[in-house]
This record gives sequence, structure tokens and C-alpha cells, in this order.
Amino acid sequence: MAETILALKANYGIENDGKTLNVIMNRYDLASLSNMSTSNAIRTLSSFATEGLIEISGRKIRILSEEYLAKISRLG
Repeated sequence: MAETILALKANYGIENDGKTLNVIMNRYDLASLSNMSTSNAIRTLSSFATEGLIEISGRKIRILSEEYLAKISRLG
């Protein structure tokens, strides 16, 4: 999921605030891109939000710690 979030940033960019992905995706699509079940994707996103890596507002994702997401992406 971390890799998917970073790939979305690379492909679609970010909004003027410098942190919010410039794409709106539902949980099902995020799960599909991440090759995860929808319930697993929701748990992972919630975990990332609890850890302060991202903020979720509806279908928008705001990246708070890109460095740590990159580390998770590399190490799993």
C-alpha cells in the first residue's frame, strides 16, 4: 500500500498544499492497485493514519511522512 501511495504521487502529483494526492480514489481501487483485499487495504490505510503517516479525508489522501512510506515500501 505504501508503494501504491507513492506511485500515485509520482503519477498524479500533489495539490497546492504540497501533501494531498491530486487524485481521488475509493478504497476498492486502492486495494486493487495494491493487490490486496478491500478489507486488508482499509486496515492498512487506517494503520498508516494511526501512525501519522497519512491523513484520510473521504477519498483524499494527504501524505504526512513520505520518508517513512518510502521505507515501508522498500522493506515491506
